[in-house]
Amino acid sequence: MVARSYENDRVRRDADDRADLREAYERGRKDARASRKRHPILMTFMFIAAVIGVILLALAAMNGSFGGAGQVVDQNLSVAADKAEPVVRDAAGDAGRAINEATDGNDATQPGR
Repeated sequence: MVARSYENDRVRRDADDRADLREAYERGRKDARASRKRHPILMTFMFIAAVIGVILLALAAMNGSFGGAGQVVDQNLSVAADKAEPVVRDAAGDAGRAINEATDGNDATQPGR
């Protein structure tokens, strides 16, 4: 009878210890998560920077050096800028014309009337 009571008491203490340990573990996880709050925009920029870094490393491996990879990137950026400039210029001109047309037709927005 004494051995059975002692055994039940030990099993109960082990279960209590496991429950306390689990609770402490969960509190620790919650505290650690709270201390590592991250801003979503900052994490987006970090992810984009990491992707660009991987691409540059791949270009460096393909071209044999970071200088060669830089030349490839510069050429691609130059081509993109040359193609984008007329499109942006036309869009700005169209926007300016649309604003002028919108304000010319409305007497309330013209000064002196």
